[in-house]
Amino acid sequence: MRLATIALALGVSAAGAAIAAKPSPLGPPPPSGAGLPAGQCFRSQEIRNHTIGDPSTLLINVRGKESYRVTMRGACLAGATASDPIITRSPPGSTIICKPIDMDVSISKGGFATPCIVDSIVRLSPDEIAALPRKLKP
Repeated sequence: MRLATIALALGVSAAGAAIAAKPSPLGPPPPSGAGLPAGQCFRSQEIRNHTIGDPSTLLINVRGKESYRVTMRGACLAGATASDPIITRSPPGSTIICKPIDMDVSISKGGFATPCIVDSIVRLSPDEIAALPRKLKP
């Protein structure tokens, strides 16, 4: 009986390790502070759709053509869903988003807005978009 308990415990442990070892479809986050080169900048009003990639990643579609990965500090997106409205603001006098400081993001849930601190913004390549599971494509 004791041997069966040990074997069961080892099996559960191995299964947990296999689940934990499963790579994220998003890959590692971009470096903190990463922004966009001049030709990839966009205006906040050009955002057409979004999905929540994980508790700290927002995936957005811009102009119906490009997709971007916006990484937040902390887990401010925990509990948010793709159907929750996102609120984006640009600093006064600028509507172009190129760097993390250019984008102010909040998630509206139940009438309350939760602010997020944008840590990085990168444009996703066609291959990165194709590798995303269907439910994560913005």
